[in-house]
Amino acid sequence: MTDVSNLARTVAVVTVLGLPAFAADQPGAGVDVSPIKGSPANAWFQHMVVQQGLEALGYNVEETLEADFPAVHLAVASGDADYTFNHWKPLHNDFFDKSGGESTMTRVKAGITGAGQGFFIDKKTAEANGITSVQQFSDPAIAALFDADGDGRANLSGCNPGWGCEIAIEDHLDNLSLRDTVQHDQGSYFAIMADTITRYNEGGAILYYTWTPNWISDVLVPGEDVVQIGVQSDGAMDAGFAVNDVYIVANNDFLEENPAAAKFFELVDIPISAVNAAQVKLRDGENTLEDFQRHAADWISENQEQFDAWVAEAAAAAN
Repeated sequence: MTDVSNLARTVAVVTVLGLPAFAADQPGAGVDVSPIKGSPANAWFQHMVVQQGLEALGYNVEETLEADFPAVHLAVASGDADYTFNHWKPLHNDFFDKSGGESTMTRVKAGITGAGQGFFIDKKTAEANGITSVQQFSDPAIAALFDADGDGRANLSGCNPGWGCEIAIEDHLDNLSLRDTVQHDQGSYFAIMADTITRYNEGGAILYYTWTPNWISDVLVPGEDVVQIGVQSDGAMDAGFAVNDVYIVANNDFLEENPAAAKFFELVDIPISAVNAAQVKLRDGENTLEDFQRHAADWISENQEQFDAWVAEAAAAAN
């Protein structure tokens, strides 16, 4: 995770070039807004797009808080934060419901759609051994091919505790009788994946979980370097994970008191391809707060007419 707390204090506001004349009508003037996101750095892009929209409406957007996803939802529910653009539906449904659900907060908009997840292995080992499903890892001989630490079990580069995806992975290990043959490696996802990529580059077999939008699939390219393996269920094969949409979730009181912000949340629509493009820049070392702000500003500039229309409609909603 990128540490941006110090940078955030020095880069309080980024001016978005080309803001329309109607930005002078700023219904958010004098209102402080507190966003929160999950710990992975790859959610900064969409948060910065929203931040710059709120700033165009006159809001003072405070330093973005970061936490694991259960705490993200609790913060929005309690009003300790006003919104997040980091709620994955259905992956985070339990976090939403256990934090108070619709009585405290609202899934305002699926601003990013079509986010996938799944298990992947290197293509060479898949083709040499006919591996197409995760169930095949119950075979100790198959599992041993992916053993990175000498204990005989396959090393699965998995999901951080608190992200939500780890729950689905753990359920698969239990329900598919994989506990004796697969080790779920958890901790710091991107550090673990760096080791996984190194192992692949050195010719080793790899098994890992990932999702989109994310830069991992720009390094380990599906169909070229790796293949996705499925989960067999009732004679059919699927990814084993639901396709998700990424929602803006906001505190109900905040939405009621800030109709301009609420309307802007309703309008935001970011193609998943744009989020993926930002992930590649993150992978390539553009990982400071200034970088994240610039990535968002560049995308806004490329879509200025649409962005201006969102701001105009949001401003009008306050009248």
